[in-house]
Amino acid sequence: MTDFSAQYRIEFAKTASLLLQQRGSKLRNHVMVGSHKGEGASPVDQYGVTEARERTGRAVPKESANTPVDRRWAYPRFFDWSDIVDNIDLLQTASDPQNPLVQACTASLGRRIDDEIIRAFFADARTGKQGGTTTSFPAGQQITAGGVGLTFEKLRAAKKILMANEVDLANDPIICVVNSVQHDALLGEIEITSADYNGGDRPVLKEGIITRFLGIEFVHCERLTLSGANRRVPIYAKSGMHLGIWSDVATDIGPRRDLEGNPMEVTGSVTIGATRTEEKKVVEVLCTES
Repeated sequence: MTDFSAQYRIEFAKTASLLLQQRGSKLRNHVMVGSHKGEGASPVDQYGVTEARERTGRAVPKESANTPVDRRWAYPRFFDWSDIVDNIDLLQTASDPQNPLVQACTASLGRRIDDEIIRAFFADARTGKQGGTTTSFPAGQQITAGGVGLTFEKLRAAKKILMANEVDLANDPIICVVNSVQHDALLGEIEITSADYNGGDRPVLKEGIITRFLGIEFVHCERLTLSGANRRVPIYAKSGMHLGIWSDVATDIGPRRDLEGNPMEVTGSVTIGATRTEEKKVVEVLCTES
């Protein structure tokens, strides 16, 4: 019998796809964004609360309101990505891997944008004329876990805090970032699933995903951090968070002439820095996860 094993061949895939991952930023469009230069940038000057005085007589002397003024700062962080496509790789693959690598690069850098925004939700912020003062996230803006996940009552409590802080709910979008566990916890709330509770303010669902409820817009992201065993869910006014962009996402493909064969290198970078603009516009909701 003739042995045909010498004629066997290996067939490589002619298509490429990225493994499951968050592709790009989900939060960038849900915060204030500005372009900056320099070692640091001040996205907002903060003017405090003053009260008008009642005039009690004729021709009385004026008194200055002495409006308190502060300044919030953001500082750049530099993120890079690179991978090499050697000529050896190109000779042994049926599809060009450069385009999928560019997609992987931009997806990774976009996730870094979300990580920076998520970090800034509850991290110490820098204030003062030159950013020399540290402003911590206040405990009064936190809703404790209470041994449960995200609930209807926690949403109400967060909205109550924002309203009490005079957040302009009519003109300043309110956003809640949830992961899959906390979204599923909300779907188990009778106030959301039962028409008897919803009245005219029914949750807006798109193919089973909650997109809006109680005037709050929901954004799904699996990158939320933990505080101990509890998930840190932010509910915030859009104007309460700022993303500074020193250099936007950029990619490049070029030869590495310092390596044998001058292989092609895919590179990418982004330079960003995020901060809260005002503590009273951000609420931290701690949620258990089982």
